[in-house]
This record gives sequence, C-alpha cells and structure tokens, in this order.
Amino acid sequence: MANTSARMLRLLSLLQTHRYWPGEELADKLGVSPRTLRRDVDRLRELGYPVDAARGVAGGYQLQAGAALPPLLLDDEEAVAIAVSLRTAAGGGVGGIEETSVRALAKVVQVLPPRLRRRVDALHTYTVPSIPGDGPRVDSDALTVIAQACRDDERLRFRYTSRDGAGTGRLVEPYRLVSRGRRWYLVAWDVERHDWRTFRVDRLTEPVATGARFRPRELPAADAATFVHERLAAVPTRYRVVVDVRAPVAEVERQVATWGSVESTGPASCRLTMNVDTLDWPAFMLGAIAADFDVVEPAELRGYLRDLGERFLRSA
Repeated sequence: MANTSARMLRLLSLLQTHRYWPGEELADKLGVSPRTLRRDVDRLRELGYPVDAARGVAGGYQLQAGAALPPLLLDDEEAVAIAVSLRTAAGGGVGGIEETSVRALAKVVQVLPPRLRRRVDALHTYTVPSIPGDGPRVDSDALTVIAQACRDDERLRFRYTSRDGAGTGRLVEPYRLVSRGRRWYLVAWDVERHDWRTFRVDRLTEPVATGARFRPRELPAADAATFVHERLAAVPTRYRVVVDVRAPVAEVERQVATWGSVESTGPASCRLTMNVDTLDWPAFMLGAIAADFDVVEPAELRGYLRDLGERFLRSA
C-alpha cells in the first residue's frame, strides 16, 4: 500500500507538470505497466482529480480543470487566496520568488473550476496596490500562459513591440521565463528568424499557445539567466560604468548579482563594470555595497554622485 500511495503521489505530480502525457512515456516514468497506470488513473478519478484519457497509438493522459476542487487540497476560500497571492508575487510584489510564483500559479490555475477563476479575476481587476512597483506592469495571466507553454513544450504566438516601437507577430518555441530585477524576460527559439531570442514580457501582448508541440533545443548558454544577462550586456547603452571597489569580490557579487560583472583586483578589492542607460542604478548599487570606491569612468557618474551626496547632506 505504501508503494501504491507513493506512486499515486508521483503520478499526480507528473500530471501537474505537463499538459499532456503520452501513455507509454508516463508508464515508463512510473516504472509500471500500462494496465497498472490505468488503474492508478482510475483511483485518482475516484478521489476527484479530473484526468482525461485519449485512446489509440498516440493515446495519453491530461489533468483537466473540474467542476470542484479535488479533495485533500484546498477549500474555495483558500484556493482564491493562494491564486491572488501568487499573482501579486508573480508581478514583483514579493522580491526573490517571482519565478517560483509563476510556476505555482500555472499549477493552481490549471485545476481551478470556472466559478473560482471568475472570483480571482474580479479581485485582480478591481484591486489596486497602494505602492506601485518600480518596473513595468506585467499581466499575470500572460505570465501564466507563457509558463504553461514553457512547461508543455508548446509553440507560442504573440505580438511584440521592439525597442524602436515597431510591432511584429512572433511564433516561438518558449524555453524559460527569467525574472531580472523588476522585469520579466522570455527566452525562446524564434521559429521564423531561426535564432534564440529574449523578449521583454511587458512588451508582449496576446500570448496564445498554438497546440503544436516541439522537441526542446539546446540553449547556447549555461542556463536561461546567463543567456539573458549576456544578451542584455550586448545591447548598446548610454554609459559604461567602471568602478574600483575596496571590498572582496564575493561581497560585491552578492549585491550586484546579474546587473554587472565583477573582477577581483586583490584580496580585498575588485572592479565593477556595468552597462546602463541612466546613472541612478549604479549609484544605488554603490550605496548598497557600503564600501569605499573610486570611479574610473564615466566622468558623468562623478558629477552625479557629487550632486547626490550634497543633496543628502543638505537633508541631514
């Protein structure tokens, strides 16, 4: 019984991580026969989990939204509270857990019955945060659609506005969503341009999963976050900031994260390099590091910091 219970939990977890599982592949994952898999699916249905099955050579299983929440999980009020909280966190309301929140939101939305989805949508539409975020607003529904397409290896179509304001239609094979500061980026293979691209999600509208599945390609980077960092670093910016900081490289890297590159110049010193369009962010980062430093370039940063320091002194 213990083995059966563990297998049932594993089956439910797998069904929640893909929109559709081919029967043979799902049975292999669980290490059981197709007949045992069918019995386990029947047990899930008896517990209230709505699992659809397709017969034939390409047959498989899919977890669907039901008329009610499955037992043993959440009541209606708890489900609504969690969905609303996850939407807030996914939009940057809680720093550091945005990507996790999107993944969790995709799972919750998948099993919410329509009546609860309407309640969540109403709360989302008619609730305004008291302190708006610094970054551009991103529709959590769009994030959910994109996250599900990444999860299901399903091609995605959307409208995209580039830096110069030009709007185009895009068809992509989505790979990962990356949260960087107050912005979201989609890493995807552009089908029509035959290349890997990054897309700012706040410039993306009308995302629609096409239903066409694809085999994931190998990303030309260690991971999606590194890929986004490298692509953004290659984009022309107004200022190249170089600062020598009198602090260990590890300490500075913890503060800077992916917003710049840090190179050790000694046991307790390093050089920070950032490419930015405005000087307010480097000033903020240098304040957060809380160590002495020397500005190498640009000269405009010295003037900016001097004016900022004088303003603080007057206020003090």
